[in-house]
Amino acid sequence: MAMSTMTTPNLYDRNERAKTKVTAPHLSSVTLNQTNTQQDLLKVTSTVVKTYVFFEKYTKNIIRNKSIRKEDLTPVLERVRESLLRKNVAASIAEQVCADTCASLIGKQVDMLESLNKKINAVIRNSLARILSHAESFDLLMQIRAAKAKKIPYTITFVGVNGVGKSTSLSKVASWLLSNGFTVLIAACDTFRAGAVEQLRTHCQRLDVPLYERGYEKDPAKIAQEAILQARHQGIDVVLIDTAGRMQDNEPLMRALSNLVSLNSPDLVLFVGEALVGNDAVDQLQKFDSSLVNLDRRGKKRIIDGIVVSKFDTIDDKVGAILSMVFASGAPVLFIGCGQSYQDLQTPNIENLIDTLLS
Repeated sequence: MAMSTMTTPNLYDRNERAKTKVTAPHLSSVTLNQTNTQQDLLKVTSTVVKTYVFFEKYTKNIIRNKSIRKEDLTPVLERVRESLLRKNVAASIAEQVCADTCASLIGKQVDMLESLNKKINAVIRNSLARILSHAESFDLLMQIRAAKAKKIPYTITFVGVNGVGKSTSLSKVASWLLSNGFTVLIAACDTFRAGAVEQLRTHCQRLDVPLYERGYEKDPAKIAQEAILQARHQGIDVVLIDTAGRMQDNEPLMRALSNLVSLNSPDLVLFVGEALVGNDAVDQLQKFDSSLVNLDRRGKKRIIDGIVVSKFDTIDDKVGAILSMVFASGAPVLFIGCGQSYQDLQTPNIENLIDTLLS
């Protein structure tokens, strides 16, 4: 399924997607080697989705009634790998998906072309679904309600590299929480980047939520701690903690982030990553995880809990960064930013993502 930046229907809206199904050409009267031993025609007259056409194109050489061999699958899976790479999936993940598919199919019996197509399609979709399925079991609203019942604020820390849209993503999450009936306090813990506090103040004024800030060149871990205490005293439901953007190889800044997380033990550590990053997402997430664990002096060994994918509206159908991020960290994608307004925040639809990856 093709996607565009601004004009196509919402990728994650099932109703809109139903209106915009892309159909393949009708395939009829397809002749398979009319010989003395094979005289029947194989007719395929139903409309098929693009993923079926993709697999059908590269499996015509499979003979009926035979066990699937590795050499039968190699050209097909090479095409699958190339397709995933074009969709911005990290190379290591594309190779893993193909390897899982190959291992699942070798030795299986196939009696006709259509059967093999269905087998390959099903195995690849299952492999992708296993990677992406974490988000479906994570209920953030339920967790926040449980904390509220105990009269303690639920705390979320936003982390990530420079320029990925952490503050904007945080503000979108704040708007989403407000729409679900929760009260919010935002803590300005980016004391490094000039203008960071002012940017958050503007967001807070527009959203009509309080901002806790202490200016610049202060200890961000202490600011977060004070903000959480204030939220507890004022009965605020959720504290959103903004942090400075930092490259994953910057040890002093990574050490400061580890200290903030270790000192305050937030309920959720969200990594904000760009939809455009592809292979870089694996390196970023693995090094953030490693730094949070290895630089922690309190022995809490905290890692990334969830992912926010920003700038999703800029990538057309190159949705592979989501697969890469989840595979690299094991953390679910909880939100997808897809526009400039506070309401442009969505939750992922796994089936639609898989459709796009295989289109």
